[in-house]
Amino acid sequence: MSLHLAYGAGVAWTTYEGITLDTWYPAPALGQAPEDEPWPAQEALETLCVDDPARRVFRMMAMTKIEVDEPPVDTQDVYLRLHLLSHRLVQVGQVNLEGIFRLLPNVVWTNAGPCAVDDFERTRMQLELTGRGPVRVGAVDKIPPMADYVVPRGVRIADAARVRLGAHLAPGTTVMHEGFINFNAGTLGASMIEGRVSQGVVVEAGADIGGGASTMGTLSGGGTEHVRIGAGTLLGANSGVGISLGADCVVEAGLYLTAGAKVTMPDGAVVKASTLSGQSGWLFRRNSVSGAIEACPRKAATELNSELHAN
Repeated sequence: MSLHLAYGAGVAWTTYEGITLDTWYPAPALGQAPEDEPWPAQEALETLCVDDPARRVFRMMAMTKIEVDEPPVDTQDVYLRLHLLSHRLVQVGQVNLEGIFRLLPNVVWTNAGPCAVDDFERTRMQLELTGRGPVRVGAVDKIPPMADYVVPRGVRIADAARVRLGAHLAPGTTVMHEGFINFNAGTLGASMIEGRVSQGVVVEAGADIGGGASTMGTLSGGGTEHVRIGAGTLLGANSGVGISLGADCVVEAGLYLTAGAKVTMPDGAVVKASTLSGQSGWLFRRNSVSGAIEACPRKAATELNSELHAN
């Protein structure tokens, strides 16, 4: 099986003007696409190709083949890549997502299905007139919630709107109500997400991203920093990091540790936080008297509450 090739049979809602709003791939796969037999789910999907005059869209088949290392070329291509991540067929950073925002239109995500932004109030009225109202708008965005397309086994998500398609959630992941996971971001094992996991960020098994905590992603970090949160590491409530953390670290509640932050070491030396990126066994705290950020060695490991975090 080649990690460089992928394919999927899907269905795409397309406007009468020819704009692809989304594509659903229920059974994407890695490797070379079959030549002489139906693709997974292809025959069942063909029955879902229908017209929806109220939304002025129709559903068409999408038989998509890609090279995951190459940049995407259109909307259907992008959606296949996002599905590969959420189906856990590839991990964060293993698929090229260069330039996806110019390939994805803004979409009105409603309980009646995706709708074009242009002249949406006319669409809303048509849905009401055909008895499909009231229309509830969940978002106006380029990327929809993951759970509307993929529900991976072994995870718990308190608010599905806060996990975008293209998130990678390993079995045992719990995302609480205020937790957020962006596309091309996610977890590698059982972990608790109560804060924000930004694009490009990887959270290892046993980590806890506390309530209101934040991780700096590649979209906000210039596209070069790839933050990784090590196994058993805890980000305290309302804390944040712009560097990677190794295993069994703790960032004190309310402390934002950027790459350029000055950190006082146990021997009194002052270094940039970036020099500690990826190191294990540190407690980062702010001295309540001087206000200086301090790094203190830790001996005890952080463990998730097995009962609270059970899935």
